[in-house]
Amino acid sequence: QVQLVESGGGLVQAGGSLRLSCAASGINFRMYTMAWYRQAPGKQRELVARISSGGNINYADSVNGRYTISRDNAKKSVYLQMNSLKPEDTAVYYCNAKYLTAALNDYWGQGTQVTVSS
Repeated sequence: QVQLVESGGGLVQAGGSLRLSCAASGINFRMYTMAWYRQAPGKQRELVARISSGGNINYADSVNGRYTISRDNAKKSVYLQMNSLKPEDTAVYYCNAKYLTAALNDYWGQGTQVTVSS
């Protein structure tokens, strides 16, 4: 059974920092591209940051320079360090694991709320 469990969300003032964690189980973690998405009320879910199995990283323009994604294959975990937070960063943040073989293996966590007050 595949599980992605996020933690680290919360309420923070603008300019502050948070670190999200996502612990995976039930998958061959090192083979997966791991990503963080977010969804604000009334908006579509959007990609925030992605790190491939080989360590290639992509960021959304809105967070580039403020957020850092990293992974620890030994701990089967992916992290998102969020600095200089803004009220517009407020959203539910989701962890995603994706691996394309003959079929698409695509898994989601339950989400963690991040609220940035002005």
